[in-house]
Amino acid sequence: QVQLRESGGGLVQGGDSLRLSCVATARAPVMAWFRQAPGKEREFVALHGIGGRTELTDSVKGRFFISRDNVDNMVYLQMNDLKPEDTAVYYCAVRFTAGRDVEGFETWGQGTQVTVSS
Repeated sequence: QVQLRESGGGLVQGGDSLRLSCVATARAPVMAWFRQAPGKEREFVALHGIGGRTELTDSVKGRFFISRDNVDNMVYLQMNDLKPEDTAVYYCAVRFTAGRDVEGFETWGQGTQVTVSS
């Protein structure tokens, strides 16, 4: 079974940037980032999918960018112009079928905390 490990979270001020990294122990067709803020449901953030297709949720378009290194089985989330509402635990996840529904992701990392102060 694929295992995932995220890194790169931290405490930053509004307008700052962070880059999250996730390394997988094996290749998976779809690698994605989700986030969960306190008291809220886990939500989709970004996906790097089959054929290199990328998707971003509307609230981060133009600020966040997802990229992937297939040699090292890594996926990155570059987060620019961070806002307090981006504060959440960010999770890396993988799946072997197309889609971005939470239920379809088979393996999750432990999460990394991102906190953005105003």
